[in-house]
Amino acid sequence: MKSIARWSFLLLALYVLLPFPAAAQTNGPEPRIRPAPELAQGSSKPIQLDVSLVLINMTVTDPYDRLVTGLEKENFRVFEDGREQEVTTFSSEDVPISIGVIFDMSGSMSDKIGRARQAALQFLKTANPRDEFFMVSFNDRAQLTSGFTSSVDELQNRMIFTAAKGQTALLDAIYLGLSQMRSASNGKRALLVISDGGDNHSRYNEKDIRNFVKEADCQLYVMGVFDVNDMQRTDEERYGPTLLSELAEMTGGRVFAVENLNDLPDIASKIGTELRNQYVLGYKPSDARRNGTWRKIKVKLIPPKGLPPLSVYARTGYRAPAD
Repeated sequence: MKSIARWSFLLLALYVLLPFPAAAQTNGPEPRIRPAPELAQGSSKPIQLDVSLVLINMTVTDPYDRLVTGLEKENFRVFEDGREQEVTTFSSEDVPISIGVIFDMSGSMSDKIGRARQAALQFLKTANPRDEFFMVSFNDRAQLTSGFTSSVDELQNRMIFTAAKGQTALLDAIYLGLSQMRSASNGKRALLVISDGGDNHSRYNEKDIRNFVKEADCQLYVMGVFDVNDMQRTDEERYGPTLLSELAEMTGGRVFAVENLNDLPDIASKIGTELRNQYVLGYKPSDARRNGTWRKIKVKLIPPKGLPPLSVYARTGYRAPAD
């Protein structure tokens, strides 16, 4: 009985309770670095960024997908290319975020657009006063609907006067959102994509976007309104959920598949809460060579005794600078 009571006390101290199903475990940190420069159309040249201190954003959850807070520096070990690194900074404080909302206005969203708007607004309501936002909407093409602003009302007004029509330039929209992040004021950055997935009208291809996403200093979260039972879906629409999931995982973000449109606002709140309850670890790489190589990084979690297995969501590497 004493061990059960002790375990319950730890859970109460560590968990932010959110009733959603468990998610798959991933690992690896996200380096906080300067925003990546824009890729030229069709370019596959790696983006190389100057890094002296690698900052790692991480989300930790329990088997029921509830956020785990209250962990300390000694609960984490960081490895780069298999070599352990000395953690020099640690924080779990809520800091201002620069947030981009990537909003699908294509024709396939016509019967979902109302709930999608509500979800976007619910997400924005989780903001703190020092956050800033912008919005990219897309159908046949991606366009910056609103530049950076601290006014939720401004974004709400712009969403009201938009109609769902046309095709889906999803990759172009993600590209535009990451490009807009170059002018962000805050060090912590995130994109929220609200879409039913599937790209059929972008100028940029998947390889371009993977390169850009892989090295951008921005987490990607997705609220996926996927209709998996629609037998009329195109190949692009069938592949959309997989592509979005892979892109989000690369950044240390996550995809939340929405089965019931009524759940959208609650999922939006969950994502907002998650962004407010992340850990940030920092280290100076022991390998100081400026050789432009991709370096894999992994975080090992050492949870307090008595807790169940925990999952870590974070990015898996960064590219070293090159002379």
